[in-house]
Amino acid sequence: MSTRISRKTTRRWAMRSALCLNLTALAVFTVLSAGYPVQALAQEAATQINLPAQSLDDSLIQLGRQTSLQFFYTPDTVAGVQAPRVQGRMTPEEALKRLLEGTSVEYRREGRNVTLSRLLSTTQLGAVKVVGGRGDLPPAYAGGQVATGGRVGLLGTKDVMETPFNTISYTDAFIQDIQAQDLGRVISLTDPSVYKNGATGMISDNFSIRGFSISGGDVAFGGLYGLIPYYRVTPELAERIEVLKGPSALLNGMPPGGSVGGSINIVPKHAGEEPLARVTGTYMSDAQFGTHVDVGRRFGDDNQFGIRFNGVYRDGDSPVDNQTQSSKLASLGLDWRSDRVRLSADMYTNEDHVDGLNRGVSLAPGIDVPRPPDPDVLLAPDWTFSNTKDRAVILRGEVDITRDITAYAAWGKSKTDFDSLASSTYTIFNDAGDYRNNFAHQRSIFDRDSAEIGLRSRFRTGSVGHELAVTATYYKHTNQFGFLRNMMAEDWVTNIYDPAWGPTVGAGFSSEPLPKTGAVRSNSYGVADTLSFAEDRVQLTLGVRRQTVVSDTFDAASGDRTARYDAGATTPAVALLVKANDSLSIYGNYIEGLSQGATAPATAENAGEVFPPYKTKQREIGLKMDFGRFAGVLSAFQIARPNAYTDPVSNVYSFGGEQRNRGVELSFYGEAAKGLRLMGGIAYTQAKLTKTAGGVDQGKLATAVPAWQAKLGAEWDVPAVQGLTLTGNMVSMSKQYINADNSLSVPGRTVFDLGARYMTSIADHPLTLRATVQNLTNKAYWAGSLASGTGAPRTFLLSASLEY
Repeated sequence: MSTRISRKTTRRWAMRSALCLNLTALAVFTVLSAGYPVQALAQEAATQINLPAQSLDDSLIQLGRQTSLQFFYTPDTVAGVQAPRVQGRMTPEEALKRLLEGTSVEYRREGRNVTLSRLLSTTQLGAVKVVGGRGDLPPAYAGGQVATGGRVGLLGTKDVMETPFNTISYTDAFIQDIQAQDLGRVISLTDPSVYKNGATGMISDNFSIRGFSISGGDVAFGGLYGLIPYYRVTPELAERIEVLKGPSALLNGMPPGGSVGGSINIVPKHAGEEPLARVTGTYMSDAQFGTHVDVGRRFGDDNQFGIRFNGVYRDGDSPVDNQTQSSKLASLGLDWRSDRVRLSADMYTNEDHVDGLNRGVSLAPGIDVPRPPDPDVLLAPDWTFSNTKDRAVILRGEVDITRDITAYAAWGKSKTDFDSLASSTYTIFNDAGDYRNNFAHQRSIFDRDSAEIGLRSRFRTGSVGHELAVTATYYKHTNQFGFLRNMMAEDWVTNIYDPAWGPTVGAGFSSEPLPKTGAVRSNSYGVADTLSFAEDRVQLTLGVRRQTVVSDTFDAASGDRTARYDAGATTPAVALLVKANDSLSIYGNYIEGLSQGATAPATAENAGEVFPPYKTKQREIGLKMDFGRFAGVLSAFQIARPNAYTDPVSNVYSFGGEQRNRGVELSFYGEAAKGLRLMGGIAYTQAKLTKTAGGVDQGKLATAVPAWQAKLGAEWDVPAVQGLTLTGNMVSMSKQYINADNSLSVPGRTVFDLGARYMTSIADHPLTLRATVQNLTNKAYWAGSLASGTGAPRTFLLSASLEY
């Protein structure tokens, strides 16, 4: 044990020495920025301007806040016009000229009043171009936290008001401002449809959408499954994080892990029109430091070629006692474009490591749920660990055959190497909180290939418009696996309130060769047509996808194939959207999800029977409201997912079980008032077991699904201090059952975060300082199921981003 501690101590000192530059930089940034005076808003002299690439409408509003200028224009004047990033010290009028350069918008100034108008000459309009940001992505909505649209599978990129599903797309700015270190925090912080247990330092991210868990391996990267880091996503990899709620077999095909609650797509980072060079230093309590470098620019006479590099290094002690975490990411995005062709290549290597692996507890029969220990208590030894290494490459090409026909193809390959020594027995056996522990060593290697080819076209038949999409996808993975269980001869006994641990369990299994134990191959073919009527205000989407799956299992000792699963299924979908006016869309959909079926076990009457992929069916209706700068979605849904069991009377194995989730969701985002941004909502989900084996627990509610969730994130720009923004967040939820008969539950909880952000400059270089306190009251709670352990303790986050 002493050798382990010595090695760990040496490692920490080396890490802290290597990262002391980041701490110094944070201090220097803070001291220097404190010395910069804030210019009076009415002053016409040069002042610090900080405007991100966004819609011209948003830039003008923010420029009005940062200067004395007051703008007058109609919505048509700025509709569809993008503005570039404008940052640095300049006069207000110089900033305005930069915003309007290359557009068809002109201005007339009288004192502090500026009137904008649109040039009407066809020659001038033909010269309009989109500048700033990613031209292939929908612009950010008011407030900059979410986008006005996103990718909707084979339907392509759609505006949120013309999408007949409940979707949201988070921007890179939002990811940076909340200082997210994992994917779960991004998608669960303000969305009441998403549940995250709150635990940190586990093997993988754990979250669910609409009451159904989402496997980390089912997150797409650039639209393809199997290419994202398998257990935990480093958010700095993403330009956008797109979430579609509910099943999506037609839109995206069957995910490898069969997740049905929703689909998530990570949009890789590519260079924008404006050069970018940003360095961010980070700190997380107890003593974790990090650096993020983000560099991108375009080259060529018409900026045809782009390159974007992101590098991340974080390491150190987490807020949980005796736990350390580290993340390493290097990603590169290359792209080339012409008038009709777009090519891109994205590649990354990622490492995620935890020492002191959070694993939670279970309860012996007859034991009530104990009060949780202090949130900084680690319920496992510090010598438990998980180590995941991922690398991937993805190539994509698009060509506009005509103005209305686009063909595309993509291919990607990835590899994951996972190694973990974790608790395998963690059972509380008395009311005092004493519990037994034993440990297991698990290793996996995944090799994955993923590909997609398709075509999208637009045409009309009489008064009916069509957006026709066809696609074919391919996915394959092989798995090598090894597992050692109960590595201690006798269980170790300790107490959850003051755990003490014995000698280190050996980890020599990390270097053993692994046998091939499984292989999966799937193909799908899909077609969908969106028909538009009544001047495109009524849109009907019809589609169908055929999916086949072949799964092989191999004997670990001999390498012989021991079982084969070969089945397929066809999934239809229909969706209707009616644009009542420019501010209100009404939508409804029926869509199915697919999960790989199973083979009846040898003990069943129908042993060996192969079941096709089972279908999860969703029915949903909703309203989407856009008030110009503030938007919301109200939806009601029902999702029915089959479950497999062996009937206790007939001994026949079948998919005769069912869990039915019904819910109502209200979510909102945008700028509720000048300088006030709100994002959040409230959701009610009834996750009921409607069909069970022998009727046991039928009618009970599913575990780890809170019936109610309410969330609110707020940002307020302090009028008296230019550049200062105060932030806050609340997550509140009802109790969650932890056993099938609903006799045990963990209480609901409300957790608060508080923070601030300050934007200034150093020597004309934009600087953003951020500070956040998560779990402000240091609330102790069980994280949804006892096996997830406790939620994270009070955590302090600091960061400083400097652009060159």
